[in-house]
Amino acid sequence: MIRFILGKLAYVIPTFFGITLVAFGFVRVLPGDPVLLLAGERGLTAERYAMLLHQLGFDRPLWQQYLDYLWKLAHGDLGISLVTKKPVLTEFFALFPATVELGLCAIILATAIGIPLGVMAALKRGTMFDQITMGAALIGYSMPIFWWGLLLIIFFSGILGWTPVSGRISLMFYFDRVTGFMTIDALLSGQKGAFASALQHLILPSIVLATILMAVIARQSRSAMLEVLGEDYVRTARAKGMRPFRVVAVHALRNAMIPVITTIGLQVGTLMAGAILTETIFSWPGIGKAMVDSIGRRDYPAVQGGLLLIAGIVMVVNLAVDLLYGLINPRIRHGGGQ
Repeated sequence: MIRFILGKLAYVIPTFFGITLVAFGFVRVLPGDPVLLLAGERGLTAERYAMLLHQLGFDRPLWQQYLDYLWKLAHGDLGISLVTKKPVLTEFFALFPATVELGLCAIILATAIGIPLGVMAALKRGTMFDQITMGAALIGYSMPIFWWGLLLIIFFSGILGWTPVSGRISLMFYFDRVTGFMTIDALLSGQKGAFASALQHLILPSIVLATILMAVIARQSRSAMLEVLGEDYVRTARAKGMRPFRVVAVHALRNAMIPVITTIGLQVGTLMAGAILTETIFSWPGIGKAMVDSIGRRDYPAVQGGLLLIAGIVMVVNLAVDLLYGLINPRIRHGGGQ
């Protein structure tokens, strides 16, 4: 097991350095000059421009800027935002709970709906239910997030008036942030209606973000379930006269969930990418929306920090899934991590 873990860590380190190189290079190819954007309409003299360029370190060769970026990163410093003048790490930690809350709700929703639909589709293979479910999953997977989000806003918020358009909670409520998770803080506040308001604001963004993941989970659950139902031990359990529910729940479903768990972990990257669009559409004050705003303002440290933080989350989750998969399936460990 130790060899398996070390083998996985050996891939993480060079991947992390590759991500730092991509994050550093990406912001430098964006059009526009951050120094001129900071000046706004006031303009800058040549002397003032050169001084600001030197203060920000943009007048040095790129390789020196990159090494300085790595040195600060090794000391936990993601830089200072060019716009807010605050540490990037502090700002993103303040926004992080909003993104985590949205992502967790999307994963829970996608799992709670996708797995049962996939299992039922496998048990009713070839029926109308199977065809409709898999057709809906294909549509959900192919649906653009920005279009789907706007459509839900128009229908549920604009026409029916059931849900809010944006934000995390109504402006009627104000309380101290304890955990950063709005639903939990609303409960802790004890204010009547605060928790309901937080849930109402969370419904549409969670549905939009969960749609693609739900489709993937449903299709993977169906595929894994069909494969397991054809195994000898399932046929033996049926031959012994076990109840169909026990055969499916105890013998088939438990083994079919191994690839499904892996799929959920691997979809975290897609989930984070979807969170950027979802947060922008619903004005959800998380990391994704902050990233989009930072790109528009050419805030190099904020963009680099956001990219690195999101990529780090994806790497950690994928590593955890790989390790969990190795614990569940001994053949993965004995295969040397392959």
